[in-house]
Amino acid sequence: MTLNAALLQADKDLDVSLNRLFELLRIPSISTRPENAPDCRKAAEWLTATLTDTGFEASVRNTPGHPMVVAHIKGPADAPHVLFYGHYDVQPVDPLNLWHSDPFEPAIVTTPSGEKEITARGAADDKGQLMTFIEACRALKTTCGTLPLNVSILLEGEEESGGENLLPFLQANKDELKADVALICDTNMLSGGKPAITTMLRGMTGEEVTLTAAKRDLHSGMYGNAARNPIQVLCDILSDMRDGATGRVTLPDFYEGVPVIPEETRAQWCEIASETGDSLSPVGLSIPAGEAGYSALEQTWSRPSFEINGISGGYEGEGFKTVLPSKASAKVSFRLVGDQDPEKIRTAFRAHVLARLPADCTAEFISHGGSQASMVSPDMPFLPPALAALEAEWQKPAAITGCGGSIPVVTEIQQALGMTSLLIGFGLDDDRIHSPNEKYNLSSFHKGIRSWIRVLYALTGQAPA
Repeated sequence: MTLNAALLQADKDLDVSLNRLFELLRIPSISTRPENAPDCRKAAEWLTATLTDTGFEASVRNTPGHPMVVAHIKGPADAPHVLFYGHYDVQPVDPLNLWHSDPFEPAIVTTPSGEKEITARGAADDKGQLMTFIEACRALKTTCGTLPLNVSILLEGEEESGGENLLPFLQANKDELKADVALICDTNMLSGGKPAITTMLRGMTGEEVTLTAAKRDLHSGMYGNAARNPIQVLCDILSDMRDGATGRVTLPDFYEGVPVIPEETRAQWCEIASETGDSLSPVGLSIPAGEAGYSALEQTWSRPSFEINGISGGYEGEGFKTVLPSKASAKVSFRLVGDQDPEKIRTAFRAHVLARLPADCTAEFISHGGSQASMVSPDMPFLPPALAALEAEWQKPAAITGCGGSIPVVTEIQQALGMTSLLIGFGLDDDRIHSPNEKYNLSSFHKGIRSWIRVLYALTGQAPA
């Protein structure tokens, strides 16, 4: 059978595929609520049965929390092996009164513009997305009898509640789950229906610092000017973290390991920015505040950052109190790129604070974790065929994009399995994930299935038979 036969099968079975998706969406698998633990298991069992019916060897795997689903299907012996990751758990639905319909009774709604949307909690994050992959495998199995490559699937039930059992599970089952590349469907396309593969995710170092001066709060009239004010000290120390003229972080060797983005990629990002519009104006801003010489998009996708996430000290209640505080604290974070070392950055920050600390002040630090950045090399062999497959389906050049945030599963797969991940998703910015009236466009679901059919063929490195 041909690639076209599998694509036609996906078109023919769209209504049946939607029925299966709706069955999964009706299961209120909210991982953060203990009372929904039976629903999380029900979703895992439903997926296991669906994958078994598709032709996989599938099973529910228990963890100290919600179960995992693991499935395997063999393709040609010499074909690549891919590991697909998705999550079946969903966010709580509160506030329920803002939903236009029951969040666990999915429906297809036609918008004033004529676009059809699947509405339900989990429609986009991540049940609709993961089902695009499963339905693609079903279409291929139905028409070809097998898949063009070897496929393993790992579906998690705790992504929305911290995912604390994922890394131990990956480490304990690394021999079974190891593959040539991981595929993750939990990201978005660009506006205008332009497909994209996210190849850069920033890592992070989180840190909290508390400065102590006097042994108790003081009256600012009796002690002001003479006694050290830890809020002032802290502000001075934090302001020294950035060069006011260039916006660069001043820690020694901070930019060690930061990659140079190819000019070809920067040009593509410039085009994306012109198509999508300024990212700052919707939030009431107009001037990029980070490093000089980089656009707002470049600053969030490919440059490291230092941010003050919270600062406190002294009297913060209603009214006014003339107090000179004993303590002041701040919570800060560094977003990291390339090969920047999270712990080296933490050590440098603490040294920066201590070097500027007056002799009559002390500092205490609390670590709030750290993670390495993730970056797919432009030379990665699976990237070009995946981009070409997406372009063939969407009839638009597929973009290579970055993401300013962190997606822990990518780092954990990299850490536990030594594997690179390709993030290919079909969500849109207006899908309202984590919010009332979450939706997933019908075109995202339908063309997502077709896209995965093309991608799975393309990753074999051979012309589809």
